[in-house]
Parts: sequence; structure tokens; C-alpha cells
Amino acid sequence: MDVAPITNPDVAQLIDANLDRAREGLRVIEEWCRYGINRKDLVITLKDWRQQLGVLHKESYKQARSTESDYGIGLGHPSQNYRENPKDVIAANSARAQEALRVLEEFARTTDPALAKCSSKIRYCLYELELTVLKATNSQKLLQKLEECKLCLITRPQENLSEVIEAALKAGVKMVQYRNKYDNDKEKLSQVKQIAKLSKKYDALFIINDRIDLALAVDADGVHLGQNDFSTKTARKLIGKDKLIGRSTHSLDEIKIAANDCCDYIGVGPVYSTKTKPDATPIGTEYFKQIKSIARLPWFAIGGINCANLSKVCSAGAERIAVMGEIMQANNPNAKSLELLNHLQ
Repeated sequence: MDVAPITNPDVAQLIDANLDRAREGLRVIEEWCRYGINRKDLVITLKDWRQQLGVLHKESYKQARSTESDYGIGLGHPSQNYRENPKDVIAANSARAQEALRVLEEFARTTDPALAKCSSKIRYCLYELELTVLKATNSQKLLQKLEECKLCLITRPQENLSEVIEAALKAGVKMVQYRNKYDNDKEKLSQVKQIAKLSKKYDALFIINDRIDLALAVDADGVHLGQNDFSTKTARKLIGKDKLIGRSTHSLDEIKIAANDCCDYIGVGPVYSTKTKPDATPIGTEYFKQIKSIARLPWFAIGGINCANLSKVCSAGAERIAVMGEIMQANNPNAKSLELLNHLQ
């Protein structure tokens, strides 16, 4: 029953139209949360908001509906043709719902206080929820890129750092992990800024070894941690839910722990002896085939891998590899990257 009957049919029609718009916009966002980012908590919230508005969508508003007199029906805008990805769709429908809720709040303030109050509450909550959905969508995109990645380039300090990285990215390398144990923080920050720009230019993942602070400073895609670094739980609190976290592992036990610790990917090695970590004992390829049964996440074989032994590494069960010297020390980093990628096809 109406609290205060709407005597102005134009206002009633306006409220009816904006209730429809708000509920439709919320439904679009809800469907993406359900099927796109698998966030049950957000689905429950959005469904509840739609139900609240549905209860307040009174018969008197619906009876005022008149498609013949609504000159806005069918009107579009060129910007609608440029929604090329889910983030664009979420942003557009969040704005649609927020604007409709604001209209409801203004026009129902004196005649339907319950609707005005509900619209205001949902609108302010939606501002926050939109950011959560967009961050989760970005995280989903990163995970998809990670799944498709076959070759990770691990960097080392050298004069032609940017040139080598860009040559590898041009060849199709889709993941760069910045590793630098020697330069001071000022030099490191300058380097990661350059690499971040290059990675964005070539649509590649950019991961920083150990340093969460540097990753945050340049909005990198994530961090890679060793066994003695921060726990995944602590790292996640610091870097956020929408970034990637990788972990180095050297045994089946460490792989199991990393998989249960909600890491996004792991490095497995060193497969062979390497100059980077001369004291590390090579683990070989013996248990590669066991990894899939204990860790349902992407993993990269690492350590001493090159074009000469890559076939053996892949035959043992590896689908992804991480290399340093094979590309960083190559006379032609672009050609070497292409050769590695061709082996991984």
C-alpha cells in the first residue's frame, strides 16, 4: 500500500522508470559477480538490493508506465559501442544504477520516504561495491594472463636492462620478474618504473621479486617470494587481493604448502645447477609429473634451463619455464626468446 499516493502521474512514471533502471543495472553487475569473478558474497548483496527495490516498486508506479509517451525509449549513445570488456560494462551499469537511485531519492523524498531512504543507502554502498568488483575483475584478468603464460623472464642488473627486456617482450614473452639484489633502492625504483611501462606497453605481467614496497610503488601485477620471505597471508594484506603472489619451492612438501597457502603460482627448482644460486642443490625433473596432483595452480620450472635442455624439461611434464641467463646474456635476446617460445608451443 502506498504511504502517500502519487498525485502527479509524471512523477509516478519517472519513479517507475528509474526503479527499472536501477534494478536492471544491479542485475548486470550481479551476473558478472556470479559468472565472471565467482564472488558469492557480492551476488548475495546485489540480489538483496534488487529485492529491496522490488518490494518498494508499488503497483501505482507500474500503472503509471506509458511507453508511448516516453521519448527516451530507444535512445542510445555512441559510447555504448566502446564497452569492449567486462570492466567497461561494470562501470557503465554501476553509473546507470547510481544515477537512477539518485533520481529516486530526490523525487520520492516527500511522497515515499521509505523508497528515498532505501535508494540513498544502496547508492552509497554501490560506490564501494563497484570498486570491489572492478578490482576483482582486474585480478581475474591477471589470473587469465598467468594461465596463458609459458615463459617468464627473470631479470638481473645490467647496463642494457631495458633494451633486453623490450626485445624479449617484442618476441612474445608475457611475464617479467624483476630481480635485483645489488643496486640501491633509488636505482631499483628507477628501473622498475621503466619495466612497468614496457610491460604495460606489451600487455605482459610484471612481477617484482621480494619487494612488496616496490611493487606497490609502480602498481606492479604482483610479487614473487622465497621460502624465507613474508607469509602469503601477510603479503596478501600488504599488496591487496587483486595482485598475484608467487612462491619459490624446492620440494614436494614446499609445493603442497604453497598450494594450500593460496599462492597464485609457484616456481619449481632449481632444475639444474645455476650461477644465480650456486649453493642450491638441483632437484632435477623426477617429480614434475606429481605436481599436477598436489597443486592445481600454474607452476614454472626454473634453474639452468636453456634451449639445449628444454625438450627434456617439457617431456618431464613442465608447461611453463622461467629463465634468466638464457635471455639476459644472449647476443640476440629477441631471437633467443622466440626460440624458447617455439619450443614451448
